[in-house]
Amino acid sequence: QVQLEESGGGLVQAGGSMRLYCVASGNIDSIVALGWYRRAPGNQRELVASLTIGGSTNYGDSVRGRFTISRDYAKNTAVLQMNSLKPEDTAVYYCNARAKATVIADYWGQGTQVTVSA
Repeated sequence: QVQLEESGGGLVQAGGSMRLYCVASGNIDSIVALGWYRRAPGNQRELVASLTIGGSTNYGDSVRGRFTISRDYAKNTAVLQMNSLKPEDTAVYYCNARAKATVIADYWGQGTQVTVSA
């Protein structure tokens, strides 16, 4: 089992920056990837960014070049740096951990609201 706790959301003006944090606990060694997803009202959940233990990253088309995902292994924390924020980035952001023990399992945080004002 992996537990995830997000923090860092809030309100920011368009063009501003914000950083989200996701602290993982539990069976840390089973985690093969950490990522961020988001869901805006009326939309489906979409990938924002992901980072594998091998260092490979993947970004959603709408955030590539503006957002950066990183991981602090000492603190078991994934960080999402968001720059040049736009009103369309407004959503609930969820941290995701993909873990592999006997089977692959996805774990989710409770979500943190990010609101970008025009």
